[in-house]
Amino acid sequence: MNHYETVFILNPVLSDTQIEETVKKFENFLTKNGAKMVSKEDWGLKKLAYAIQHKKSGFYHLFEFTAPGEVIAGYELEFRRDERVMRFLTVKLDKHAVAWAERRRTKLKAKA
Repeated sequence: MNHYETVFILNPVLSDTQIEETVKKFENFLTKNGAKMVSKEDWGLKKLAYAIQHKKSGFYHLFEFTAPGEVIAGYELEFRRDERVMRFLTVKLDKHAVAWAERRRTKLKAKA
C-alpha cells in the first residue's frame, strides 16, 4: 500500500449538491478499489493563477489516501472522463511528505 495525495479543481459553476456528488463519486471509487482514506479537505472556491477553460476560479479539494499502485490508473481515468473536473494531480508521498502531511493535519485540528 502506497500513500497518495490528490488535489483536484472542480468547475466554479457547479451547485453545492453537484460538488458533493462529484467528491463522493471519487471517494467511493477509491474505497471500492481497496483504498483507505486518510484525510479529505475542502479548500473552497479559490482564484486560479491562470484561466482554465475560460474560468478564473475553481473549487479545490484534497484527498490523502493509501492504496495499491494499480488503482491509480483507473482513478485518474475517472478524473479525465468527468467534465466537472478542470484539473487534478495525484502524487505518491514518501516518508517525509507523509510526516509533513500529518503535522499539517494536527495544526489544522488545533486551529479548529
